[in-house]
Amino acid sequence: MKIVILGCGRVGSTLATMMDREGHEVSVVDYSNDAFQRLDPSFGGETVVGNGVDEDVLIRAGIKEADAFAAVTNGDNRNIMASQIAKEIFHVKKVVCRIYDPMRQSTYNELGLETICPTVVGAQMISDALLSKKQGASDEKR
Repeated sequence: MKIVILGCGRVGSTLATMMDREGHEVSVVDYSNDAFQRLDPSFGGETVVGNGVDEDVLIRAGIKEADAFAAVTNGDNRNIMASQIAKEIFHVKKVVCRIYDPMRQSTYNELGLETICPTVVGAQMISDALLSKKQGASDEKR
């Protein structure tokens, strides 16, 4: 599968490495060349420096052939704009967008964008851990 990832921070670089190791063709876009240093040395995909809401940059990253697109920068607005471009202009089949603000999630879902909100996911995981009967590693030592 051809995957274009916007953002090469902690999540983007980890995602790119995971997808590359699974044998997918991966292109990563980031406005900072330094961001690509986060990629695992074994990463065999492509890196593209540029603005992820610029159609020409996305074309250089191979979005016209992409089966999937993930927008995982640290900015909700940039992620939403890039996701809409991928979906509406380039007709990418699978588009996933990370957003931080849970108040926006339902609005973006109504626009047909699949979103993942780490704020909600993290809060749910912490809630589950707090309510779990299972003892944590630090509790077992007592």
